[in-house]
Amino acid sequence: MTSNKMARSEETRRRIYEVALAAFREKGFEETTMRAIAAGAGVATGAAYYYYESKEAIVMAFYAEAWASMQEGLGAAAEAGKKTPLEARLTRYVEVKLEAFAPNRGVLRALLRNGADPASPVSPFGRETAPMREADMVWLAKMVADQGLPKDLGPHVPAVLWLYQMGIVMFWLIDESAGQERTRELLRVSAKAVTLLLQLSKLPLTRPIRRTAVELIEIVRGVA
Repeated sequence: MTSNKMARSEETRRRIYEVALAAFREKGFEETTMRAIAAGAGVATGAAYYYYESKEAIVMAFYAEAWASMQEGLGAAAEAGKKTPLEARLTRYVEVKLEAFAPNRGVLRALLRNGADPASPVSPFGRETAPMREADMVWLAKMVADQGLPKDLGPHVPAVLWLYQMGIVMFWLIDESAGQERTRELLRVSAKAVTLLLQLSKLPLTRPIRRTAVELIEIVRGVA
């Protein structure tokens, strides 16, 4: 394929992608069809399927693009070092995600209906998004590596923090306050609370509570 053809092909792919995101935002994911996406992009339906095998594949491309764009920021937050308090690192980590998703908040809102069902291919909890989820947990593990967490609790903390930051993102999607200010306040207070709980978990007197907490986490994660 010549460079001109490659450029035109990429331009077509991008046009289909942008039209799809706009349709998800305006009409909703379920209501949007590949036929409508193709029509909006000015291509045949077959051509749309050539570039993306389904509208779910377009969503996965959207997730992958957003995920790639935030890696540098997530890494910087996770590896800020001991001079940066854990609370600040955790706050910045979530902020990076909110900033990356902000231009397409409407798209994520449209996908929210499917987001809670792990069986859905567009769910952040599903099988298709597992590699991104696992990469997130690698960053979160690095974030708490210097915290001296108890051996029984430590291995579970990255997964718990992943669920925590997903909760903040989900709240942000439904937050109707001006500039999503309630989300900023929730992040500020909750990051402080999470950090305090992790510090308290290191105290010997919390061992019985920690044991129960670990048991609950294992049940939720299906590793008990």
